[in-house]
Amino acid sequence: MAEVAEEKVGENLEEKVKELEARISELQSKVEEYLDQWRRTAADFANYRKRVEKEQAEQTKYANANLITKLLPILDDFERAFQTIPSHLTKLTWLDGIFLIHRKFQYILEQEGLKPIKTEGQFFDPFYHEAIAYEETDHYEDGQIIGEIQKGYMLHDRVLRPALVKVARKKPAPQPQAPEEEKKVMEEESHAGEDSGD
Repeated sequence: MAEVAEEKVGENLEEKVKELEARISELQSKVEEYLDQWRRTAADFANYRKRVEKEQAEQTKYANANLITKLLPILDDFERAFQTIPSHLTKLTWLDGIFLIHRKFQYILEQEGLKPIKTEGQFFDPFYHEAIAYEETDHYEDGQIIGEIQKGYMLHDRVLRPALVKVARKKPAPQPQAPEEEKKVMEEESHAGEDSGD
């Protein structure tokens, strides 16, 4: 009887050990699952934080775009005024002061990332330029910019205002008249001469 009792205790212990091993295995798989979820969540959060930081940097970089756009007409006015100054006034000291104010204004805008769009000698690019006039000419290549009406500006790597430009177009080559058209012209001229002779 003692042997039977020992056997039962041994079987109970084996069952308990198997149950505990199964429970440990189940808990280990849950631990791995939770750890994997935690890693994914941590990676998602790190990506989210990087994205938010990038968006904030972009927002800060272009935060002054609206204000700078409103200041561009003042810059245009300065440049138009300087183009119309009579030569006898260029020696006046107060005019030098206005030139300095203009330069400081430009410098501040440049520090914020503003730079003019190049047009001289460039070919028309609808991303940077807006064509407001075309001129037929043989002196420039087709599509080449031949005049700047209003300066365009970039703010860092974005177009803030496209340049308004005049673009060259090749003159169309004169079309040679077809032999039939020449005959018609000659006949019309000869009929006109006959009619006037009557």
